[in-house]
Amino acid sequence: MRAPSALILAVLTAGSACMAGVIPAAAEPAPVSSAAAVEDELLGKLTAIPGLTVVSQTRSIGYRFFVLRLTQPVDHRDPGRGTYQQRLTLLHRSADAPTVLSTGGYSLPITPRPSQTEPTRLLDANQVSVEHRFFRTSRPDPMDWKKLDIRQEADDEHRIVEALKTIYTGRWIQTGASKGGMASVYHRRFYPDDVDGVVAYVTPNDRVNPSDRAYDDFFAKVATRACRTALENVQIEALKRRKRLVPKLVRAAALDGLTFRRSLGTPDRSFELTVLDTAWVFWHYSRGTDCSEVPATAASDDEIYDWIDDLADFSFNTDQGIARYIPYYYQAASQLGWPELKFAHLRHLTRYPKLYQPNSVLPPELRPKHDPKPMLDVDRWVRKESSRMMFIYGENDPWSAERFTPSQNDSHLYVAPRIGHSANISWLSPADRAAAIATLERWAGLSDGVTVNSPTPPPLPADDMLPTRGKR
Repeated sequence: MRAPSALILAVLTAGSACMAGVIPAAAEPAPVSSAAAVEDELLGKLTAIPGLTVVSQTRSIGYRFFVLRLTQPVDHRDPGRGTYQQRLTLLHRSADAPTVLSTGGYSLPITPRPSQTEPTRLLDANQVSVEHRFFRTSRPDPMDWKKLDIRQEADDEHRIVEALKTIYTGRWIQTGASKGGMASVYHRRFYPDDVDGVVAYVTPNDRVNPSDRAYDDFFAKVATRACRTALENVQIEALKRRKRLVPKLVRAAALDGLTFRRSLGTPDRSFELTVLDTAWVFWHYSRGTDCSEVPATAASDDEIYDWIDDLADFSFNTDQGIARYIPYYYQAASQLGWPELKFAHLRHLTRYPKLYQPNSVLPPELRPKHDPKPMLDVDRWVRKESSRMMFIYGENDPWSAERFTPSQNDSHLYVAPRIGHSANISWLSPADRAAAIATLERWAGLSDGVTVNSPTPPPLPADDMLPTRGKR
């Protein structure tokens, strides 16, 4: 549900200063001229969509790639309260091919490049990738944080689908991973007729925020006892040695020009949060075969510090490291929920109660009251009323501890064995993989004999839809 791991919690100050640390977008090319659009049928159709701006385009054999901006209301309930520019990209294969709507849940790259999600590759489809409202350049000025909620983003995506269905009239499939998977579920909840199916990867479902025993149960059972013990011991050793390890963090941060004052406040709080996150990040990205790399209790200070740094990246919990995720922390605190772990093995070593939650680090001006109703509503709808939804989880992924339960209406859940947060269809057992692909193709209409009148494109980079963390 987030960028890198369980909480990656740290935030800047509220208001305009809050966003000052966000990585700025690169200078964008001038929008495509209307004269050029007249000479190009696809470009003409795009530029004819009200509020849509073609920022740039790339041509290659078998596809075209566009960076776009769409004017969106800040408040879909009251469109007169201003607009903002939402950034999206379009990978065009053919107007008669299926179209995949990819909701990342966070920001697009500063300079987007053509890539394919797994459903896009499997279906040889077009792909529309959306930057979530309030992330990177897709944010209003001024920021009205109360307009950052799951319904407003679903409304954004609905308008995108409506606009592009004037060009792409074939079947639509929505997909996303982690927080992007959550966005795809919420979109389907509010607009069940927009797309013909949803593939949601490693999608958390924190329907009752305080009831997080499932997460503690996960860490008590995952993989082998020896591996679990090794991870607990390295956390214990790190906190026991904080008098020696925190100064290492301070020196490293100073060399890189990193600060703590606007987010967690002190290097010691930042250090503790990263140590708390260590086991989560390990299972988030690693496999059981990586257990042999966990430092022993007799390891040196440098060995323990460097291993945690390589895995969880101490610089992540600095002002500069976490600035771009501020909108996530607000959403987690207000609606999405977060994992509340007990950390029983660290009870006498931690200094900051309730550090592992968003409101412990959000500035007072930005601390919302958690509203449990939206997640309860979505969970009930997915269980009882939804249709054509596919959930892919990883056996070793902490986020899989609290998962969605799909309905019986042509909906499915698959678990990839021994895989963490990178689980996808390709990691499923052969039988599950074949079943998932057959279902996806049926939803996309490919079993109806759809043909795509476009040259076969060269291979494109895979887009796993997940931000990264750590230095590995």
